[in-house]
Amino acid sequence: MNYIRSYSPLIKEFELKADPIVIRVNAFDEKSAADFAVNMSKAQSTGQNIVPVIIDSYGGQVYALMSMISAIKHSKVPVATIVESKAMSCGALLFSFGTQGYRFVAQDATLMIHDVSLGSFGKIEEIKADAKEGERLNQKVYTMMAANCGKASSYFLDIIHTKGHADWFLDAEETLQHGIANHIRVPEMRLTVEVKYKLE
Repeated sequence: MNYIRSYSPLIKEFELKADPIVIRVNAFDEKSAADFAVNMSKAQSTGQNIVPVIIDSYGGQVYALMSMISAIKHSKVPVATIVESKAMSCGALLFSFGTQGYRFVAQDATLMIHDVSLGSFGKIEEIKADAKEGERLNQKVYTMMAANCGKASSYFLDIIHTKGHADWFLDAEETLQHGIANHIRVPEMRLTVEVKYKLE
């Protein structure tokens, strides 16, 4: 995404008190979730009217995703989610949490959706407990994704089941068809500073 500044030639010097926040998400782990929360908090007081979140990720930890979702839900500023290359697993889910009308995907980008996995190991009872938690999270995140996309609560869960729980890859057109994306393009963020004279 390009950030374009345009100043009036009548202005000699100009400096923002705070640059607009643009958040990039490449990983889903504790550090990236903490950085995401800090940047989302900063974006509330910069004066910007939109928070761009650029996602380029193969996915990661679902609990880190839940932290990022919480930060978006508590934002008082609309959030635009943008995929320029790939948003897989947690990345695809996070993408759907952009404010309705502000979810952008590049023409050649790819999204991938699949069941939540916690990577369980250990004793049998521990594996059973992890499997139960994985199922709870799976139901939760895909029900929320369906609501974000204006679909019935089981919409994405049913499609994943129909596909035999295999990885489901979507191109840009398919993300639009399923209501995940709103636009097939990468937006530009513009800052325009003008000087106007008015005689009253």
